[in-house]
Amino acid sequence: MSHSLYQEDTPAEVKNAKVSLRATLENSRDRKAYELSLQGLHLITQSTPNGQKVQIMLEELKDIYGTEWTTTLIDISTNEQKKDWFLRLDPNGRIPVIVDNTQSPPFPVMETSAELLYLLKFADKDDKFGFKDELERNEALQWLFFWHGSGAPYQGQMNHFNKFCKEKIPYAIERFRNETLRVYGVLEIRLSGKYTGEPREYLAGKGKGKYSIADIGTWPWVKGYEFSGFTEEDMIAFPHLQKWIARIAERPAVKRGTGDTYKKQ
Repeated sequence: MSHSLYQEDTPAEVKNAKVSLRATLENSRDRKAYELSLQGLHLITQSTPNGQKVQIMLEELKDIYGTEWTTTLIDISTNEQKKDWFLRLDPNGRIPVIVDNTQSPPFPVMETSAELLYLLKFADKDDKFGFKDELERNEALQWLFFWHGSGAPYQGQMNHFNKFCKEKIPYAIERFRNETLRVYGVLEIRLSGKYTGEPREYLAGKGKGKYSIADIGTWPWVKGYEFSGFTEEDMIAFPHLQKWIARIAERPAVKRGTGDTYKKQ
């Protein structure tokens, strides 16, 4: 290949990934449908909270536009994401990664918020999951970045020290537990309308808000509060947040994006 993104060590299902598209060819005598196999979007993921952000976004786009993509599931416990083939796509060695093979050369995107914004720009022409109004758009970015920078790192460290760390360190567990609950409280303030007088259904947008990348980028982490070690009693303080979790969980694309399709057999 002329570009350096894919090499001999790149798994075949990644460098040869193709999506199937149906096309109709008409001439003066007949009309026929053809199945085309073309290079398109490719997702490399594991169904962790970060992986689920992009999985959900793609499933939502499929429901609106019929978006197609191919998927490679990896097991990060084996450090597959630290191998050279992966690091050429994402030097940070983290899932998920999307590769847009419709670009020349193929264009890889790392970091979940950047991936959501890339899909919003190139696959959501009607801004179904974004906003055309610049102030609403900025509001969505604020909440997307809030969780990326202030939510996921704290809850991720809570998971590490509470569940995976070989040595239990009470200070670390307490610190990240308290910080995670604090950011849950920030989301509760937003959704409850505590300072506006108007409760919201979603994080960004006028009035009650609109389901957007701000929610998609936040929900997969927050819905896993039990996995992180929080109890129903802990969550009593966040009634509007709990309603938001339940509301998004009912979306068909969310169910698919967190479902068995993304579980490695």
